[in-house]
Amino acid sequence: MDLLIRNAKLRNREGTWDIGVKNGKIAVIDKNISQKAEQEIDAQGKLTVPAFIDPHIHLDKVNIVDVVRPNKSGTLTEAIEIIWDKKAKYTTEDIVERAGDVIRRGAINGTTRMRTHVDVDTIGGLKPLEGVLAAREKYKDIMDIQIVAFPQEGILKNPGCEELMWKAMELGADIVGGMPANEHTPDDSRRHIEICFDIAEKYDADIDMHVDETDDPFYRTLEMLADETIKRGWQGRVTAGHTCALAAYDDHYASYVIEKVKKAGIHMITNPVTNLMLQGRNDKQPVRRGITRVKELLAAGINVSFGQDCVKDTFYPFGSADLLQVALVTAHAAHMSLPHEIEKVFDMMTYDAAKVLRLENYGLEEGKDADIVVIDAYTVNDAIRLQPARLFVIKGGRIIAKSENKRELYL
Repeated sequence: MDLLIRNAKLRNREGTWDIGVKNGKIAVIDKNISQKAEQEIDAQGKLTVPAFIDPHIHLDKVNIVDVVRPNKSGTLTEAIEIIWDKKAKYTTEDIVERAGDVIRRGAINGTTRMRTHVDVDTIGGLKPLEGVLAAREKYKDIMDIQIVAFPQEGILKNPGCEELMWKAMELGADIVGGMPANEHTPDDSRRHIEICFDIAEKYDADIDMHVDETDDPFYRTLEMLADETIKRGWQGRVTAGHTCALAAYDDHYASYVIEKVKKAGIHMITNPVTNLMLQGRNDKQPVRRGITRVKELLAAGINVSFGQDCVKDTFYPFGSADLLQVALVTAHAAHMSLPHEIEKVFDMMTYDAAKVLRLENYGLEEGKDADIVVIDAYTVNDAIRLQPARLFVIKGGRIIAKSENKRELYL
């Protein structure tokens, strides 16, 4: 064995277990492994789980809040506008430095895989993508990163963007992004979606779109996306992020759209830390929460995950690349407080996020990739509510981070 984790507390198993790792894979899980290993760690009965996955973040935008003007309205529209000047002056070195800070924080906090959206438009050109590609290469030993080519400014609304989207896929983007609500008309939104599918078909790529990130029920591009997914036969390969307008629809139409989403096999991602901040800004009382219908989507059997989304940018001035922090906010925002719901919140950043990224070798099972985190807690509930130290973070069978949280009280 290359690595042996002893006395690990596993979810849904009684007692403690040993985990043996060989050649980057989990070779054996047993109550007491008699073999020796080149390296051994004692989990001391603490919760040991597959490493976390962040399926929705924007690494090109992180850590810019201190160098741009404040978002006085607190809205999505102003957040996008503020970035324009900064984006036009991006350098590869700047992006690598800012993204690197978040990648390192994420790794220390137990995340070993991210899916990042990267702006592709005529303001920044391909510079955001070039910067994130460089960051991915620099940190490849601690983080696997999927890159989404993201036309935040629209495609028809931003002439020249479509050509850049094709070039982005040639340059190294993995996934086709979209933001169909950011077009002038519903017909343009529909065409936006069609263009994204054309690109995805050409490169045999998955699709991950920002969909209806608004509390205005006028925006209905989620239904368009579901229809196009079924038409193109892309079921299971499409993700819709945010979908805040779904919560603003009347219940009848919402149920109708959810049924279509289920039929299309679309993965859904909610981003409560950002959308609690951005949505409902023009409401008096009651102020809407602005997140999608998480419980109804889960009840329909739809895969739902969540992401950090933003870290210190014009959309959200906070964030620490800690998915346990995001899990706590998600549980509050989605009213997930029952024991089985708390367990489900934890699944959303592990096994359900793995479904979004379509990972085949993920999980704490023999034969799976040895991406593992040991948390200084005994239960999922305590992990979420306390956000304790990640004692060990292991990627590909190698320890990449160690932490301890030492606090003393004198009475």
